[in-house]
Amino acid sequence: HARMNELFEEWKKTQKEHHLAKSIEDELWKRFRAARTSFDRRRRAHFSQLDEANAKAKRVKEALIAEAEALQNSTDWAATAAKYRDLMDQWKAAPRGTRKEDDALWARFRAAQDVFFDARTAVNAELDKEFEANLKAKEALLEEARGILPVTDIAAAKKTLEGILDRWEAIGRVPRNSVRRVEQELRKVQDEIHRAENAKWQKTDPAKQARANSMLTQLEDAIAGLEADLAKAEASGNAQKIKKAQEALDARKQWLETLKASSAEFGA
Repeated sequence: HARMNELFEEWKKTQKEHHLAKSIEDELWKRFRAARTSFDRRRRAHFSQLDEANAKAKRVKEALIAEAEALQNSTDWAATAAKYRDLMDQWKAAPRGTRKEDDALWARFRAAQDVFFDARTAVNAELDKEFEANLKAKEALLEEARGILPVTDIAAAKKTLEGILDRWEAIGRVPRNSVRRVEQELRKVQDEIHRAENAKWQKTDPAKQARANSMLTQLEDAIAGLEADLAKAEASGNAQKIKKAQEALDARKQWLETLKASSAEFGA
């Protein structure tokens, strides 16, 4: 456009300094004017399209700003943060306008987000303080729970743990990076109590006791039979038979002692 204006000024200057026949002058002027008109028409069309594109970009971004501003006072932190991420994706995909207008629109869009995220940060800071206090309280309960170990009185241990669990639940949440650790520490105590319970059950299981008693009876019967065999072997004076009968008898007696010891544990 500037160059076309320069050419027009040069045309006027040349026209004053150098005169041509009117017919030639008119013909040249028509050609020059036609070129100017064509250029101006294309220039206006270009800027009209540019203005429309800028207007469209502004409409799209103002709609996104309206959505962002509508969300800025929400306290549904997780869901709203996800919506803001979606709005940001839409913003990045939106058409661009002029640099000045885009900067102004972005400032409004960012300001709406800042209201929400600043509020969330403030709330999280308060929660962190509360959660840290909760963590200290649960750490104290863990020490109390560890005092139950080793389990010597199952009923007393269960009662103590039950009271600890009630207070544990009442305390509330702890910082996210500590949740797994404190829960695992508490579970260790619970597992020890369960193991003690299972061990006691194993010792007093009636079915196992019955099986042990049955095996005792069978072994005692077998030993009586082997003692009779040994007596016969000794009467025969056959050293080989005596040795074989004695070894069989000794083996059964060893099994019997082992089984009696296990049976005594069941009854403990």
